[in-house]
Amino acid sequence: MKNNLFICLFAALLFIGCSKDDELQVNEPLQEKGTATISAGTVQQYIRGFGGANIVGWTGDLTEDQRKKAFSNWSGIGLSVVRVRVSPNSSDWAREKATIDLCKYYGGSAIASSWTAPASMKSNGSLIGGKLNAGSYAAYAAHLKAFNTAVGGVMAISPSNEPDWKCEYESMNNTATELGTFIAQQGANCGTAVMGPECLGMNQSYTTTANSVAGANLKYICGHIYGATPYALNLGKEVWMTEHITNTNDANVWANAFPTAKEIHDCMNVGWNMWVFWYIRRSYGLIDESGNITKRGWIVANFARFIRPGFNKVACTANPTSGVYVTAYKKGTQLVVVAINQNATNTYQPFSFNGITVSGFNRYKTTSTQNLAADNFRVSGNNFGITLPASSVTTLVSY
Repeated sequence: MKNNLFICLFAALLFIGCSKDDELQVNEPLQEKGTATISAGTVQQYIRGFGGANIVGWTGDLTEDQRKKAFSNWSGIGLSVVRVRVSPNSSDWAREKATIDLCKYYGGSAIASSWTAPASMKSNGSLIGGKLNAGSYAAYAAHLKAFNTAVGGVMAISPSNEPDWKCEYESMNNTATELGTFIAQQGANCGTAVMGPECLGMNQSYTTTANSVAGANLKYICGHIYGATPYALNLGKEVWMTEHITNTNDANVWANAFPTAKEIHDCMNVGWNMWVFWYIRRSYGLIDESGNITKRGWIVANFARFIRPGFNKVACTANPTSGVYVTAYKKGTQLVVVAINQNATNTYQPFSFNGITVSGFNRYKTTSTQNLAADNFRVSGNNFGITLPASSVTTLVSY
C-alpha cells in the first residue's frame, strides 16, 4: 500500500511540474534530440532589424492603419526597417516621408535604394539599363543627398539596385569596379552612409571587388538572396539582406508563409545584421491588400516585435534536434530565443543557458491556427525544456 501511494504521489508531482504544452510529448514519435545551449556571454553580431519595402511610386503608400500594423511593436508586426525607392524624379520624393516618419516613431529606421540615376546622367540616356557616366558622379551624389534631405534622413542609401542583373525596368549596370569607384570618390557626398553593392544573389565576386575599390566610404555591405543561400561574408562590415521574396503565393496559406522563418534564421545564423522582405503590402507580403497582417507577417513578428535594434545575437546551438532551428539574442539582462519546429509533430526541446540570469519566459507561438499565442512559464536553474508545436515558430522573452 505504501509503495502504491508513493507512486501515485510521484506521478502527481510530475504532472503538476509540466505545462499543458509539455504534456503533449507523451506517445510522440521520437526525434533525434539534443540540447540547445545558449551562451549569452558570447556576443555576436549587432541586430539592425527586420523590415520590408514600401515602394510608393509602384504600389502606392501604406495607409495610416497599415503603417501601424507594420511598425508597432506592441500591436503590429514590429518592423524596425522600411526600405524605400529613390525615384529618379525629385518631385516624387515627398511622398515617402509619412511612412518613414512613422517607422522612426516606433523606433525603426529607413534605408533607400536607387534603381537608376536620372536618364541625363547615364550612358544610354534611359532609365532602363546603361551605366552611370563617370562625368556625372558628383551630380548623382548631389541627387542622392537631396533625396535624403527631402525625406528627413535615412540610415543608409544604395546607389544601385541589383547592378549585376539586366532587366527591362529601372536599372543601371555598372561593373563592380565602376560602382566601387563612384562610392570611393563620392560616397562621402551622398548625405548619409552608403550601403552596397546590393547584388541580386549576394554575388560574392562582385561584392568583394566593389568593397575593395570603395573602401571606407562603403559603410554597409548589402544584397539580395535570389537563387542564393546565406553565407558568412568576412569583410569587416555589417551585412544586410535588403530584399527577397520567398514565393509569390498567398501569404495567408501556412505552407507558403512558413519557409520565411527558416530564411530569417539562416540570415541571422551566418552573422548578418538585417533582414528585409520585399513588399510590406501585397497578397504575398506581410500585410495583404485588405490591410490585414498575413501569416507571413505574424511569422516575421516572432522576430521583429521582440528583437529590437540594439540586441545582439549570442552563441546558440543552431540545429539541436532534427527539424528544430534556434537562435538567441540579448540586450542588457534580457534574453530572447526563437525556435522553429519544422517537424510535422510536436517536438520536445531541451534548453540550457549560461552567462545570464533568467527567472522565466513569456512565450509567443505562431502556428497555422495561432498568431503570437501567449503564455509564460518559470525556470529553475539553467536548464528547461518545452514542447514546440508542430510546424511552428516560438519566441521566448525572458523576465
